[in-house]
Amino acid sequence: MLNYYGRLSSEVYEMDKPVGHSFGDIEFYTDRLKSCKGPVLEPATGTGRMLIPLLEKGFHVEGFDSSKDMLGICHENCKKRGLDPKLFEEKMESFSLDTKYDAIIVPTGTFLLLYKRADSIKALKNFYEHLSDGGRLIVDIFLQNKISTGIVSTRTWECSNGDIITLENKIVEVDYINQYTISHGRYEKWRDGVLLQTELEHFPLRWYGVEEFRLVLESVGFKDIKISSDYKLGKYPSSSEDMITFEAVAVK
Repeated sequence: MLNYYGRLSSEVYEMDKPVGHSFGDIEFYTDRLKSCKGPVLEPATGTGRMLIPLLEKGFHVEGFDSSKDMLGICHENCKKRGLDPKLFEEKMESFSLDTKYDAIIVPTGTFLLLYKRADSIKALKNFYEHLSDGGRLIVDIFLQNKISTGIVSTRTWECSNGDIITLENKIVEVDYINQYTISHGRYEKWRDGVLLQTELEHFPLRWYGVEEFRLVLESVGFKDIKISSDYKLGKYPSSSEDMITFEAVAVK
């Protein structure tokens, strides 16, 4: 079975990117949201890495994720801190709520997991419909600069109880026409040399060009689009390594 952010990959995410771990994005998003008085939505909220720091700063943030395992960890992380935000299982392209949000945020390129163009545009339209008049979408994307099939990477983590989790990740498909890659990640958990658990993850990633994504946002109806890179406001990307942030306003 191919899983998507299943138990082992969620456990690794929690170890590798714990609550409050920042790439510069938590500080950047906090600053960009400081004028928000109403609710904020974080699709694909994961284990609460960003959601919890924003809650602790006084923002009214709700979150959802398509992974039950990620949401389970997020619930526990919130409970430990005495927080009780609205969290639910949903997908970016199909969630439907009565609430209109002052902002919707999707940091660190998570949006690119919608590797089919039609799904990604459907999600952007969904975000637009769930924003109040003048509400803002803030979303990160990144470029893929290692897109040859067969590229393999490996990583290892040690759990608090001494167990070892290994990950071997391999790009198995590159679709240059439709602009996405598919990787398979093989997670294994070991104890004293004995394999306890294994998990195969199907991991798709889309890529967009910088100006292409601006045009897509405009076609959905977003206005006043700002582009930043590496969490420096207004700095246009200059490297394929840059994290690229788009901020766009829903005008209705």
